Formats: sequence, structure tokens, C-alpha cells
Amino acid sequence: MNKLLLKLEGLTVVITCIYFYAHHDYSWLTFFLLLLVPDLSMLGYLFGKNAGAIAYNIFHTYLWPMAFILISLAVGIEALLMYGFIWGAHIGMDRMLGYGLKYPTDFKDTHLQRV
Repeated sequence: MNKLLLKLEGLTVVITCIYFYAHHDYSWLTFFLLLLVPDLSMLGYLFGKNAGAIAYNIFHTYLWPMAFILISLAVGIEALLMYGFIWGAHIGMDRMLGYGLKYPTDFKDTHLQRV
């Protein structure tokens, strides 16, 4: 049940980010070009499981996209709002598909599998 709720939570984040992205009439080309950029963090695994998990987790926590959105709303930097929606949608998509934050033991060992 908890895993299902977390996946539904991810779906909700994806839908919300896409809704507000569309509402602001941002470029869909930009959206699709940048959607998978956070996955470049997996290159950290070239330096071992621990470094890979750290790099992946830094770029797959909601902390940064939400910070981008809040900073943008506070100071009016439109690009941060757009990037925050794209980044949030990426993380939500990952959670919806069952990809969670990584443990250094193995790439497939995630917080969603331990729920």
C-alpha cells in the first residue's frame, strides 16, 4: 500500500508540474530536451557505488526544484520557475515508475523498495 501511495504521489507531482508548465506557456521543446538531464547524475557511478548514489540522490530530491520554484516566485527569475517545473516533473516521473533515492549498496537498492 505504501509503495502505491508513493507512486501516486509521483504521478501527482508530474501532473502538477506539467499543468503549471503549460499554464505559463513555456516551450515544450525545452521541456523534452531537459526532462532527462537529471539522469546525467548517474555518471557518478563511474566513480563507485557510493559516489553514484550521492550524485544521483542530490539530483533526485525534490529539494532543488522546489527551491528553484520558490526563489523564482520570490525574485521573479522566470527561467528558474521553468527549470523547477521540468526538474520536479522528472523526479515525479521517476517516483511514479518506482525509481527512488539510491542506497550505496546497489543501484537497484532504493528507498521505494524498502517501504
